[in-house]
Amino acid sequence: MKKIALHWQILIALALALIVGILIRQLPEGFQASALATFTFIGKLFLQALRMLIVPLIVSSIINGVSGIGTGEDVGRLGFKTLSYYIVTTLFATLIGLTVVNLMTPGISDGRPVGDLIGLSEKGSDIIAKIGSQEQIRLVDIFLRMIPINIVSAAAKGEMLGLIIFSLLFGFGMTRIKGRHAEILVGFWHAIFYVMMLLTDWIMRFAPIGVFGLVAKVVLLTGLDALKPLLSLLFTVLFALGLHFFLVLPLLLKFIGGINPKDHYKAMAPALLTAFSTSSSSSTLPITMDCLEKRAGLSNRMTSFVIPLGATVNMDGTALYESIVAMFIAQAYGIDLSIMTQFTVVLLALLTSIGVAGIPSASLVAIVIILEAVGLPIEGVGLVLGIDRILDMCRTAVNVFSDTCGAVIIGKSEGEALYSK
Repeated sequence: MKKIALHWQILIALALALIVGILIRQLPEGFQASALATFTFIGKLFLQALRMLIVPLIVSSIINGVSGIGTGEDVGRLGFKTLSYYIVTTLFATLIGLTVVNLMTPGISDGRPVGDLIGLSEKGSDIIAKIGSQEQIRLVDIFLRMIPINIVSAAAKGEMLGLIIFSLLFGFGMTRIKGRHAEILVGFWHAIFYVMMLLTDWIMRFAPIGVFGLVAKVVLLTGLDALKPLLSLLFTVLFALGLHFFLVLPLLLKFIGGINPKDHYKAMAPALLTAFSTSSSSSTLPITMDCLEKRAGLSNRMTSFVIPLGATVNMDGTALYESIVAMFIAQAYGIDLSIMTQFTVVLLALLTSIGVAGIPSASLVAIVIILEAVGLPIEGVGLVLGIDRILDMCRTAVNVFSDTCGAVIIGKSEGEALYSK
């Protein structure tokens, strides 16, 4: 018997949670209290399992990815252009996400925070007290946080910004050593990364149970009122992704690369459809490279460097999604984050989209990191899983399209003749 795909399991769990939650609301209060305690336990257990993965997963993922870039020509002119493009477009995507979520405010309904509607248990006043000191952060303080005094202490306290910077530096340092020491370090971090991938996969197999517990708890407490804010979040993310996909990236193609966006959309159609249906940049990789070489006229030398690297570190859609969800949860609690705190969200979305891009449910792990870094509870993360599948399909298509735009823009700058046939 064919196994049901994880996303379908999650959707089934979501539907069951809605039904069970509604039915239990009709039962005596004593039974409701017992069911509520059970659902709370299931959801909390799943979220704590996710938090357990964060530090070793982030460190091994970033070190493994950066050390694999290589040395020599690969990190020369072509590498600089490629990484610069990826950083700039991911930054644009994150800023679009922040702008749209601040304008559309999906976490506010009828002038009131939607925290009660979606079953968030912590009080906004308690959270404000917790992160109050962060609202006074200066730009210089954010940069100071990037350099941890003690990385072990930073890991224990969940100070992810400094840990990410250390991991980036450590990974780059590994590219500068040779011989037996380099082989030992590369093998060590590869092994840790693959084990963490395995653990992540194991925990995500329980995602349907976690989603059931989290959503059933919300429905039991609030009924179906939670659906409206989640639909508002869905449309906010889709609108922001559309802006990046149909406005920002075509403008870069036109004015930076001198390429007709219509030609590029047409040439990349097979890759975009594959990315949309599979929700995987890595699975789409062969088709993306084939479209660039045969339909756009890009050389194999260019595609073989830019595209595999992009599938690992260039995640425009993911960074955009992370920033919107983080701000949505802040709005749901009635918390108005300062510009400096939002800058921290931008920075972490940029770094985590690079650091966890290659792992299953990367955005989920990254959102947890961002929320904890700015002092927000992670209890709202499980609810987002209910609408995550359609958003995953859309943001993966944006990720892949950005990779292809980067490839042709960089190829054009290297003197390659594109779309000449």
